[in-house]
Amino acid sequence: MKPIIGRCASFARPEPGCWLAQVGIGLPALRQNAGVQAFYSDQFVLPLPEGHRFPMAKYALLRERLEQELPDLRLAPALPASAGELALVHHPAYVAAVAQGTLTPAQQREIGFPWSPAMAERALRSVGATLQACRAAMSGRGVAANLAGGTHHAYADKGAGFCVFNDAAVAARVMQAEWARRGEAWRRRPLRVAVIDLDVHQGNGTARIFQGDDSVFTLSLHGEKNFPFRKEASDCDIDLPDGCGDADYLAALEQGLTELERRFEPGLVIYLAGMDPHENDRLGRLKVTADGLEARDRRVFDWAWQRRIPLVMTMAGGYGRDIAITVGLQVNSYRIALDYGRRWQALSVARA
Repeated sequence: MKPIIGRCASFARPEPGCWLAQVGIGLPALRQNAGVQAFYSDQFVLPLPEGHRFPMAKYALLRERLEQELPDLRLAPALPASAGELALVHHPAYVAAVAQGTLTPAQQREIGFPWSPAMAERALRSVGATLQACRAAMSGRGVAANLAGGTHHAYADKGAGFCVFNDAAVAARVMQAEWARRGEAWRRRPLRVAVIDLDVHQGNGTARIFQGDDSVFTLSLHGEKNFPFRKEASDCDIDLPDGCGDADYLAALEQGLTELERRFEPGLVIYLAGMDPHENDRLGRLKVTADGLEARDRRVFDWAWQRRIPLVMTMAGGYGRDIAITVGLQVNSYRIALDYGRRWQALSVARA
């Protein structure tokens, strides 16, 4: 299998340097902010019809297992994103339609959810969770997460594919704006964000939002013949054939990271750790094993850690025939996140 790289735009690489030195995070702040934070919004349950294929129950199941198995993880409820934060990416008329319940039947069908107050609130909190995770990671913790998120099919003016607002896009824009407000020295070097999208479905909404923007790099590994059937051009697209297994999948990931390394130097990574490439997934069409997904997660976390780049993980898709298997895979991703969070904490101690 030879993965296919699609459009690969050129990016000028800024001068290298340790991220900690660039942002001026002091060691006392690192020590104070130790620990991996993860934000949840599973208390908002959508009233979906019987037989709906979206696995709403997995979010509460994930939080319950994390509470039981990973007590060192710092779980907290997500706050809602504000209309102003959303407006950095989404059209105000669309944001208002979601908030006020005036989405058309066609818009609701494209999203895949009927409108309800819980749907609107959950969408705001899902974006808010990624925002909070970005702020935590950028404050010196280095690693943080959203127990949901990864809503990469949402465009600026519409939702699609179970995605209402695009949390990664909004978080990237908000973090860039907050970075710029630090002062003149920071404006001379804008925050660059890499979105590493390893959901089995292409992040078409994210790709479209950031097309032509050299401050955000979009990398997507996805099923060539899977949804969305009309794909957008990411900065680097790698199409995978049906039945792709561990060896070819991990080789494709290495190819993507090499492209990212060659052309871009981010100050923040947003990682969509979709579990739908798994061989048990109803919608994935790939044959990646649990071991393959663990190796994938470790490679992405290690890529960011070796460069001392803060990383935020979102869960994206996962539609296992047995939802307990999907949740178990996600729990393992959090074990890996904790491992790398401890490395950031050890780094602060070593430099004290």
